[in-house]
Amino acid sequence: MSNAIEGLKPTLVWKYFAEISKIPRGSKSEKQISAYIVQTAKSLGLEVKQDKFMNVVVKKSASPGKEKVPSLCLQGHLDMVCEKNKETVHDFEKDPIELVRKGNVLMANGTTLGADNGVGVATNLAIMEDKSLAHGPLEFLFTVDEETGLTGANNLKAGQLESKTLMNLDSEEEGAIYVGCSGGRNTFGTWKVNFENAPGKSVAVALHVKGLRGGHSGLEIDKGRGNSIKILNRTLIALEKLEARLSTIEGGNKSNAIPREAEALLIIPAKNVKKAKSIVDRCNSTIKAELATVEPDLSITLEEVQMKKKGKVIKKAQQKMLTQTIAGLPHGVTKMSADIPGLVETSTNVAIIRTEKSNIVLTTSQRSSVASEIDEILETVKAVFELGGAKALQTEGYPGWKPNLDSQILKTAKSTYSSLYGKEPLVKAIHAGLECGIIGEKFPGMDMVSFGPTLEGVHSPDEKIYIDTVEKFWNFLLGILRNVN
Repeated sequence: MSNAIEGLKPTLVWKYFAEISKIPRGSKSEKQISAYIVQTAKSLGLEVKQDKFMNVVVKKSASPGKEKVPSLCLQGHLDMVCEKNKETVHDFEKDPIELVRKGNVLMANGTTLGADNGVGVATNLAIMEDKSLAHGPLEFLFTVDEETGLTGANNLKAGQLESKTLMNLDSEEEGAIYVGCSGGRNTFGTWKVNFENAPGKSVAVALHVKGLRGGHSGLEIDKGRGNSIKILNRTLIALEKLEARLSTIEGGNKSNAIPREAEALLIIPAKNVKKAKSIVDRCNSTIKAELATVEPDLSITLEEVQMKKKGKVIKKAQQKMLTQTIAGLPHGVTKMSADIPGLVETSTNVAIIRTEKSNIVLTTSQRSSVASEIDEILETVKAVFELGGAKALQTEGYPGWKPNLDSQILKTAKSTYSSLYGKEPLVKAIHAGLECGIIGEKFPGMDMVSFGPTLEGVHSPDEKIYIDTVEKFWNFLLGILRNVN
């Protein structure tokens, strides 16, 4: 047993969390974890089916006296976001997640923790094993690739589930019950670029933006955190007056994460190096002051690097179109909900930029709980790309989940929480994609809620889970299972 989870309650949940933390399970690499679920179910004598996409459905019979209760499905996703700090040496394809306990918080050592949604998976495994629990017939649905394409949920077929009620265990705030989520789509902008030889008497410099907090592009989009790509571009524009020429630009890793780091390789006249460093220092001071409260560790630096024998730069007119487009792209919240206080209704995230052999590709993501508004923000982003000379391509995305405040499982969950903890739970919608939106389409009439323990910083190496909330979440879930009739 990992020392980090020694003595933690509930024992079975933490046992399984430590076990699955040893198994590589990045999105689209779930073969091992899916096989582990199947093997565990079989070892517990439970009925299990795995489809060709590696989704797994496990069935557990009702406890004595609960046989006539309608079947209930508990659902979570097997994959995790694989992010690490640049200096952290970690191979997500084979290395276990190193768990670190700090008081009431569990984190990983320089990587994402995988509590999103490892805690939901571990909870399902614990309920599968525990024979002392009171519950009706249960189905456990483990889906794949939730983080990068919702592939698992999208490929569920009618008949895979018998249950008409589902509890998704993939929310991140103890004491809150989620009843709705946003839909989302991505917009890609691609520039066909031409390179030319770097001007003579030039030096190569690397412009770096580091130290940002990043985070989930839905859950943290309203926190005012810095976007490394936007900050890098802002600094690059300031350097263009010194004839800075762009060779490569890179930033961000995931479409559903606010980018934390970005860098550009620039070629500048040797005579302008000192002035360039002065401009970068000024940008660093200015932007750090703007973001002091939310991004205290922001760092913008410029350093000379060895130039290759034949330094190549993007043609000046193309560079100008690129930097102006990035400057013009919206990032952050575009509309708050008028109906649910504090809920982000619509947002967009400038997420990833890559320099390829003859292209520069910029990935953005758009979210909204209102279908017509996501269409509008998609059109806005597409228009900016096209005005900037890029070819725009948009994905089909995933649907939202419309709240049903008359839901029977919601009523049971609310009364259970109140009786356990002496206060009403919060009923909320979330500005992120939950598989409930797709599951609701695949299984019409499915009655659903989503809840979980408290997580922070998901999709970043700052991801943490608050240990005390796991036991509260566990007791709440078991209370619902007892009370469903």
